[in-house]
Amino acid sequence: MSLRALLSLMVLIPALPARADTVWLNNGDRLSGEVLLLDGGKLALRTPYAGRVLIDWKDIDTLATGKPLMLRRSGLDSEGARTLQAVGQGMVRLVDGGSETVALSSIERLVPPRPLLKDRVWEGNLDAKLDMQRNQDSSDEWKLKGDTRIEHGRWRHVLRGELEHEQENGEKTEDNWSLEYDLDRFLDDHWFWRAGYEQSVDQFEALSRLRIIGTGPGYRFWDNELGRLDLVTQFNRVELDSALGDARFDSWSLEWDYKRLLWGTRLEFYSTAEVHLPQAAQIDYVFDGEAGLRYRLNDWARLSLLYELNQLRGLGTTLSDRHYLIGLGVGW
Repeated sequence: MSLRALLSLMVLIPALPARADTVWLNNGDRLSGEVLLLDGGKLALRTPYAGRVLIDWKDIDTLATGKPLMLRRSGLDSEGARTLQAVGQGMVRLVDGGSETVALSSIERLVPPRPLLKDRVWEGNLDAKLDMQRNQDSSDEWKLKGDTRIEHGRWRHVLRGELEHEQENGEKTEDNWSLEYDLDRFLDDHWFWRAGYEQSVDQFEALSRLRIIGTGPGYRFWDNELGRLDLVTQFNRVELDSALGDARFDSWSLEWDYKRLLWGTRLEFYSTAEVHLPQAAQIDYVFDGEAGLRYRLNDWARLSLLYELNQLRGLGTTLSDRHYLIGLGVGW
């Protein structure tokens, strides 16, 4: 091959289109694109003509991909496949050194391999609010809320955080942060066991520090491309530090985590909440919850609307604290 022909080939190679993944449906239709994820009975396929589409796994006859995927089959931990080859009639061939033909109905999850954690599923959100007022008094307030979830194999890591700062006429009037980490170990597709730690610090409230360590069972009703619902019950050890004195007691708690994609997956409704029943005579219950909407502007930017309610009932009195957050956020 001449040098001129070799150079021409090197120029043309990057311009060649990448081989697309192909999905054949039971009704005879064929779709081409990029397989993003299979979870919860839905296959997410990115197409050049319709963006991301969701296909019921039961409606797929077979499929073919030219890229490595991590898959989970019924009763088995995650395994890798270099390619998937179409064989028809509800079957697919896994190729990775050797080859094995398996039924599509036995495959529960497909995800692209990631560095370090090859079968990792990672998602998260970061929402921000900025409020600046310039009238008789000058005030600046900003708030950040974030959460992220990483799932690999039978483990799931959940991290949530919040940071709030307010300044009026050059003096701080609000300065607090909170951080929560939960580690889940799945016993099967639905039941899991959780261990978690939470800490909050506030420089301007009577309650200056809160620490909670807890553990208990949880149940995952569903978790797929369209949403999720988890319920968790925990037994906790609570430690409070305040200007009025410190307190140590146990509590039972119930927590839920709900998310649902609407309007062609562009609008997201979500709600998280936790109810504590302390073993303390002065407190009947503590409720900490939020609900909101996120509108996807593109693959990563969102408009967010959030409502928060913190409530404490004790000694015949109910104390409530409500917040509204409107701002911009990013998601992945």
